[in-house]
Amino acid sequence: MVSVLVVNDQFLQRLALRTLLTAEPDLTVVGEAAGGDEAVRASTALRPDIVLLGSRLPAAAGIDTIRRIARPPLLPRSPGFADAERSAPRVLMLTSAGQESQAYAALRAGAGGFLLDDAAPDELIAAVRVVAAGDAVVTPGLTRALIDAVRQLPARPLHRASGLATLTGRERDVLVSVASGWSNAEIAERLSIAPTTVKTHVSNILTKIGARARVQAVTFAYESGLVRPAV
Repeated sequence: MVSVLVVNDQFLQRLALRTLLTAEPDLTVVGEAAGGDEAVRASTALRPDIVLLGSRLPAAAGIDTIRRIARPPLLPRSPGFADAERSAPRVLMLTSAGQESQAYAALRAGAGGFLLDDAAPDELIAAVRVVAAGDAVVTPGLTRALIDAVRQLPARPLHRASGLATLTGRERDVLVSVASGWSNAEIAERLSIAPTTVKTHVSNILTKIGARARVQAVTFAYESGLVRPAV
């Protein structure tokens, strides 16, 4: 059972999200919060698997809330909770159209996924399950915005050199392609390899650089200097 904390400053939206999620047999809503501080307190007390964070928080407050939830200080021990159960929740952020530029900062703060807040109900439910399983969800439009954001960053090759050195030549080729926004099918076609081989390379890359999702690999590619911003 995946436990969810719903965070939204609108009562009716919280009610709608609770109704939608609790209708699924494998999902349960363990609490609600209307703002950032309340969300952090509820997350610490309830320890949900997923925090579904609404998009109406001011940009700086939203990023700070994500950081405090996804990367909290060591949680205190409570009776009945084993160490394995004390890991931080994963944050799935609902983002309004026009706020895509926040994606990079939210990812760096620890968000596990982004979904536009006008997504269809089945998309939202699927996203909750994917993020709960440890993967990441980012819509195509948000991926493009993220790529645009990291392309504007100065390269910091020394900071990332050790991780980059562990990649093979082919893995670097695949990582460059991922950072260019190509899908697995496009990478397979352009590099003349099988789609399953691309998937294996991507998985190996994520393991070697310590990333959990493709979007973090994009960030790594630019921060390491492997990919340079277009002039």
